[in-house]
Amino acid sequence: MENNNIAVGLDIGTTKIVAMVGRQDAYGKIEVLGTGKAKSLGVHRGVVNNITQTIQSIQQAVDEAESASGEKINEVVVGIAGQHIRSLHHSDYITRSNSDKVIDENDIERLINQVYKLVMLPGEEIIHVLPQDFKVDGQAEIKTPIGMYGGRLEANFHVVVGQVSSIRNIGRCIKSAGLELANITLEPLASSDAVLSQEEKEAGVALIDIGGGTTDLAIFKDGIIRHTSVISFGGGVITEDIKEGCSIIEKQAELLKTKFGSAWPGENKDNEIVSIPGLRGREPKEITLKNLSKIIHARVVEIVEQVFLEIKNYGHEETKKKLIAGIVLTGGGAQLKHIKQLVEYITGMDTRIGYPNEHLASNSDTELSSPLYATVVGLLMKGLSDNEKKNKVESKIEEKSFERKPETKAIIRKSIFEKWGEKFRDFLDNAE
Repeated sequence: MENNNIAVGLDIGTTKIVAMVGRQDAYGKIEVLGTGKAKSLGVHRGVVNNITQTIQSIQQAVDEAESASGEKINEVVVGIAGQHIRSLHHSDYITRSNSDKVIDENDIERLINQVYKLVMLPGEEIIHVLPQDFKVDGQAEIKTPIGMYGGRLEANFHVVVGQVSSIRNIGRCIKSAGLELANITLEPLASSDAVLSQEEKEAGVALIDIGGGTTDLAIFKDGIIRHTSVISFGGGVITEDIKEGCSIIEKQAELLKTKFGSAWPGENKDNEIVSIPGLRGREPKEITLKNLSKIIHARVVEIVEQVFLEIKNYGHEETKKKLIAGIVLTGGGAQLKHIKQLVEYITGMDTRIGYPNEHLASNSDTELSSPLYATVVGLLMKGLSDNEKKNKVESKIEEKSFERKPETKAIIRKSIFEKWGEKFRDFLDNAE
């Protein structure tokens, strides 16, 4: 089988690193051929802080995925998150020299490339430039200006910015693990591909991905991403609090959280108690579930309130910006009992848990449809759709290689993300 149809997603998280190998089946669903998982030791709050350990964890996850799938892994699609990600809004315009010709993709590309030249703070790099809406000669609210006449083309952009050094470190780890970077994308974007429906993106929805080290937010409205933000704490701080509050070790705290934890303190009776074995020769500790859920509740409220503040900053209270589809929760933190009810209670918005199973082939392992794997499934989808585009372009060029025109057209079709991926790869190679 030709390896062209296989892609690999690699999610470098704070608690775990997951590699997932897959291909598309006849129905356009994703058939997962193998996954590998390793404990992530060198990542803190979504940012690599120990290169050697991260490389080891990546290799471990990739080796496991290779032996599970029987495929050799050469290149991966990686997600980027972390506390250094921020987003901003920017408007820009170009003046077209020939207004007798209709606006085409070249004009949009020229406008987007202009935004990439924006001067950022020292040490920052633009990761994504996402057009929101266009204006042609002052006529506003145009979704796609292609095919229109006009001299001045303007657009509003959602610009995502990250720290150069953090992005470079990820690239460094991938290279040192003996892998190629097929593409790199923002993790909240990947998760949203995996768990949101097109209708939700149209109606307006906030995706909250609660990871171990960070909580990512992506807001969509009218089918376009409108706001992204990374909040610098996630499920890890809940475990920390349980550890401190109950004076137990981290492993026990994590187990307590996942097995008995609940985000809603009202439901536990006073007499429900868990006994935890003491350290060497010490008495076991008794912890009431009520106390446990009080600790968890306090932290989850803090996370949700911070996310809700971001949703309000986006302007959810304005009629035109209302998020009709409410909130979708995903990531490992979404597995916490009663978290949906708590989020609905705090925000007053409809909430559901997002599972990535909709895109997976029906015979997939049920474990893979856990919210835990939303990001990596999204990264795998990205890799597969990139492959598909590449194959299409190649076959187009082969078919009509005797004509000049379609070839140039096929090359123009590269998406903004791919261009950024290429730019980014050059940037990594120069950094070596």
